[in-house]
Formats: sequence, structure tokens, C-alpha cells
Amino acid sequence: QVQLVESGGGLVQPGGSLRLSCAASRSIFSVNAMGWYRQAPGKERELVAAITKVGRINYADSVKGRFTISRDVAKNTMYLQMNSLKPEDTAVYYCNAYTPGGNYWGQGTQVTVSS
Repeated sequence: QVQLVESGGGLVQPGGSLRLSCAASRSIFSVNAMGWYRQAPGKERELVAAITKVGRINYADSVKGRFTISRDVAKNTMYLQMNSLKPEDTAVYYCNAYTPGGNYWGQGTQVTVSS
């Protein structure tokens, strides 16, 4: 199994930036894909960005050009750099890891974008 822990969330003003981190309990070298999801109250969980083992990246249209997903295999960590944040980005953000043995989730970190 892979244990995932998110960090870096908080309160930020519109137009501001945050960097989220997802620390894994073991090497992410063999993980097929990792991604960031988010869920706002009363809404379904949605994919924000994903990155495969070979570096292929996909973004939701709503964050394209503002968010950047990356991985540091040596640190067993995935990141989400969020710039030009909007109130509609407010949600709990979850880290996901997709492996041959299963699909794993972190506990989430709250991001609130408000004046």
C-alpha cells in the first residue's frame, strides 16, 4: 500500500498562490499515475490534474494555465502549484495514487480563496 499525506492548504486572497504537497510513505517510482482531486461542499469530487509514470500530464480546463502538477521521485512527493487563485477553487484537495495493486487516497487539505 501507499500512504499519502497532503499539506500546504490554507486561506488565500483571490489572485494569490499556494503550493500543495503530497508525501508518500514509499517510493513513487513504480506508481502508474498520481493526481490531485478536489471536492467542494455539496459537489462531487473532480479531477484537477494528473501525471503518469512517464510524465504525461492532464489538467482540468478550469485550472489550465494557472496550476502546475509535478513530482519529485527522490523525495517521494507530488506537488500542485496553484497561481491566480479564484474563489471557485475553494475545496478540499485530495492526493491520489493509482498502482497495479489499488487506488489510494490521502485525507485532504482545505484550500479557501476569499477576500
